Amino acid sequence: MTDEYRHIPVLLAECLEQSNLKPQQTLVDATLGGAGHSLELAKRLGEDGLLIGIDQDEVALSAASERLAALPSAIRPQLKLLRGNFGDLDDLLVSAEIPGIDCALFDLGVSSMQIDMPQRGFSFKEDGPLDMRMDPGNTPLTAAEIINTYNEADLTRIIRDNSDEKWASRIAHFIVSAREKAPIETSAQLVEIIKNAIPARARRAGGHPAKRTFQALRIEVNGELDVLRRGLDAAIRWLNPGGRVLVISYHSLEDRIVKDMFSSYANRCICPPDLPVCACGRKPVLEVITRKPIIPSAKEVEENPRARSAKLRVACKLDV
Repeated sequence: MTDEYRHIPVLLAECLEQSNLKPQQTLVDATLGGAGHSLELAKRLGEDGLLIGIDQDEVALSAASERLAALPSAIRPQLKLLRGNFGDLDDLLVSAEIPGIDCALFDLGVSSMQIDMPQRGFSFKEDGPLDMRMDPGNTPLTAAEIINTYNEADLTRIIRDNSDEKWASRIAHFIVSAREKAPIETSAQLVEIIKNAIPARARRAGGHPAKRTFQALRIEVNGELDVLRRGLDAAIRWLNPGGRVLVISYHSLEDRIVKDMFSSYANRCICPPDLPVCACGRKPVLEVITRKPIIPSAKEVEENPRARSAKLRVACKLDV
C-alpha cells in the first residue's frame, strides 16, 4: 500500500462510539480513502455485515481493498468498493442493490496525496499548473479557466462565499489586472498576485495569504458544496430507521451546510409559530444527536495536526 494513504483517521474513537453499528448491518463509507475509519468500523459489522466504500480515486480504492482484505475472515464483512463521487450516492447505492443502510460516514477532508502533488495544482506551497480537479476525467472546468475567464464580480463572489476571504474584492481586482498582461497559468503566479493584493500587515497573521483563495477555487472547480448537499440528502433517505449519519467537516462552510440540513430534517413543521397545533402534518425525519459538534481532544490535535479544525456532527433516522 502506498504511503500516501497511511494517514491517521480523525475522531476515530468518537466515530466508533457514535456509529452505533451492530453485527449484520450495512455501513457506507462515502469517503473511503485508505479505509482509516472503515478498518475499525468494519469490525463492528462482522462477517454477515456489509461495508460499501466509495471513492473517486482508484489508488485509494486499491489501498483500502488491501487493508480491508487483511482483516481476519471472522470479523471481515462483505465488501463492495465503488469508484465514484458521493454526490452520486443514489446511483451508486442502486448499483449496489441494497434495500437500505444503517450508517453513513462522510469525512470531508481532502486527500493529502492530491493536495501535495504539484501537478494537480491544489497547493499554494508548490508550483504547478492551476488545475484543482479531484476527478479530471469527469470535471471539465479547471482553476485556470476560472481565473482567466470569470469577470471580476464573479471572482469576488467565489472567493468571498467559498472562503470568507476578507480581501476577496481586492484579490479579484488584482487577478483581472494581471491577466490583462498575460494569462495566469501556474499556482506560483497566482500566489504572487494574492500576496500583492493583501496588505502587508494583513499577510502577517492568519496563515498563508493564499490559503483561502485556493480553497475557494477548489470548491468552485469541484462543486464541493452542491456535492455535499446531494450526498447528504441521499444518505438520509437511504438510512433505515435508527440508522445514523456521521459527517466530519473541516471548514465553516461545510459545517454550516451539515448543521442546516440536519436541522431542516429534524424540524419539518412549516406551520406559523402562533398556531397552537401542527396542521401541516410534516413529521421530523431525523433526531440530531450532536447539538454541538464533537471536536478533537488536545491530545489528538497534538498527535495529528490535520485534525485541528475537524467537527463531527451526528443524526439518527426516525421511524417515520
